[in-house]
Amino acid sequence: MKYFGCFLVLFIFNFSLLAQYAPQAGEENSTAIPAASPLFVGWGTDCVVTRGPLDITDPGGATAGAGFAEAGNGTSDNQTTSLGDGGTATLTFEPAVRDGEGADFAVFENGFGSPQGDFLELAFVEVSSDGENFVRFPAVSLTDAVEGIGSFGTLDATKIHNLAGKYYGGFGVPFDLAEVADSAFLDVQNVTHVRLIDVVGTNDPEFATYDAAGNAVIDPYPTAFPSGGFDLDAVGVIHANDDVSVSEVVDNEVITFFPNPVRAGEAVRVTGALRLFDMYGRLVFATEEERFVLPNLAAGIYFYDGGRVVVY
Repeated sequence: MKYFGCFLVLFIFNFSLLAQYAPQAGEENSTAIPAASPLFVGWGTDCVVTRGPLDITDPGGATAGAGFAEAGNGTSDNQTTSLGDGGTATLTFEPAVRDGEGADFAVFENGFGSPQGDFLELAFVEVSSDGENFVRFPAVSLTDAVEGIGSFGTLDATKIHNLAGKYYGGFGVPFDLAEVADSAFLDVQNVTHVRLIDVVGTNDPEFATYDAAGNAVIDPYPTAFPSGGFDLDAVGVIHANDDVSVSEVVDNEVITFFPNPVRAGEAVRVTGALRLFDMYGRLVFATEEERFVLPNLAAGIYFYDGGRVVVY
């Protein structure tokens, strides 16, 4: 029995290392949300930045200095602000973010892809309803921490979960407030602040940062230059406390969609060219026909120009 227990522990450990999360933007089953997605109803504002050092092993040295503190509000012409090692950025939301169906907000960074892999700089994500008590999303990093990856190393998005920066520039990482709904310090229907905390991607236990399971979170390290660390671009809001109701959306929609709700495979009528997006902003169907049969979409809520439809 003793040996069986040891085997079971080893099996669980090894299985966790094989776990796969959503792949990079543009790949099948990715949850990346493009910046131009119609899902976004607003952006974070009043970004307060505390920059970290260029190199955490020299805390008295120079701090990161690239970018502008006002970055992060979705209106800064794609300008970013670099946090440096362990730096933070806290954004305020008015109206507050609320827990709705699926993802509630998304964080954008300026990472990039290449034939060699994806250069991604990561950050923990925390939320608050009062600006003082913050709750962290349970992050997961399965990147091998034994060797680290160096200053210009690349990451595999399928080994990263609930960390901002998982997707490269132009695509937001979605976060669902339902995942932190059991916290006594948070009202998920009234999230007023989102905080990003740069991951110090070293495997040195003196300076490493750790995920919810105690794994060292690995990203490019060291990055001892002014643009080092997580580069915040924007935080987009998907569900806000001033969202209009479904009936109000339908009353003001640009395109009418009938019937709604609708069963997959049922005949549909619309009054204009249709683009249908899923909860993550991915285009799932498009047509210029006014009468057509809805394809076999999974049950859920979908969005189109001016409204939304329930498929069952």
